[in-house]
Amino acid sequence: MKIRLVAALFLLMGCQLLASSSVAAAEGYLTVGSRDEIIAKAKKEGKLNAISSLDAGTFKPMMQSFAKKYPFIEVRMQEIGGPEALQRFLLELKAGTVRDIDSSEASSEFYLEFAAHAMKLDILSMAQKGILGINARMVDPSARNVVSVATTICSIAYNKNRIAAKAVPDKWEDFLKPEFKGRKFIADIRPQCMASMMAGMGEEWVVKYARQIKEQEPVWLRGNARAMGALASGEQAIHQMTFYGSCVEAAKKDPTQSLMCKVLEPTPALLRENQFVLKSAPHPHAALLFIEHMASREGQKVIDDFEPIKSSIYADGEVSKLTKGKKLAVNDYQTFQNTPKWMKMVVDAYGLPRAEK
Repeated sequence: MKIRLVAALFLLMGCQLLASSSVAAAEGYLTVGSRDEIIAKAKKEGKLNAISSLDAGTFKPMMQSFAKKYPFIEVRMQEIGGPEALQRFLLELKAGTVRDIDSSEASSEFYLEFAAHAMKLDILSMAQKGILGINARMVDPSARNVVSVATTICSIAYNKNRIAAKAVPDKWEDFLKPEFKGRKFIADIRPQCMASMMAGMGEEWVVKYARQIKEQEPVWLRGNARAMGALASGEQAIHQMTFYGSCVEAAKKDPTQSLMCKVLEPTPALLRENQFVLKSAPHPHAALLFIEHMASREGQKVIDDFEPIKSSIYADGEVSKLTKGKKLAVNDYQTFQNTPKWMKMVVDAYGLPRAEK
């Protein structure tokens, strides 16, 4: 009976995969028949140009690790970061002036617009079949051609010399206590973390919480680097919600060793570095191998080594280890389209604060 049940399950999974592939084919998605074919075509292409929002310091080790696998491919990475730069590049894509870029990131804030410029390669199917060594959970199940290779999780950050250990919040609502009223903590006016919280807690809860945060009269700032500097110097005591990786990185550089990072639940998490091959890519097969490499164990280790706690939540890296067993609020492929709306809802609830000098 057990053997029959297992056989039936495998048959069902096979039918589901076949049905999924059939739908993808009907929608115009293409697959490459084998890994050998991808490598052979990438070898003929010989090069690739990739755009990434990873830190520039990650580029060299990522390219070096890729070159060890594929010495016949010359790879170049270009940095893109911040909403302004992303919007400019998106306008170039829409104008059809991008001709020399092979892969890029689909920012969560403009996800659907970027994904519309992805080559219709059925990466999901190739991952499921083992043609590409990518965990299928990293691939957008709807778009099928976008792969998230990084994750940002959010936490609080504080200066242990400015706030007693017993007073450090254990839950998000602790920031609403009377003792935190009146410029006692930092709140970010670019609320990516708060928006991600909506994926787990819902719009109503987060908007109400944001209004309550406003009533606490926090110190409004924009940017993790500036906030971490204020905390490490002792200028500020605690940050209500920031990027955990930024906190960890700043803490490593803090000569006073006073900057601390603490993960609360539900833990906001945002899928990042959503890579895709451009429709106009001159070297699409080389780009596929590079995206695969970023998603691989070696690529994920590079990300964790040079950008603390930023690997994919779906890989066997530092992020998945840290979040294991925790209640999460993940802003992923199913909710990306809500990100601009959610951020605006939070900013509106904050009363449109401005960054302070």
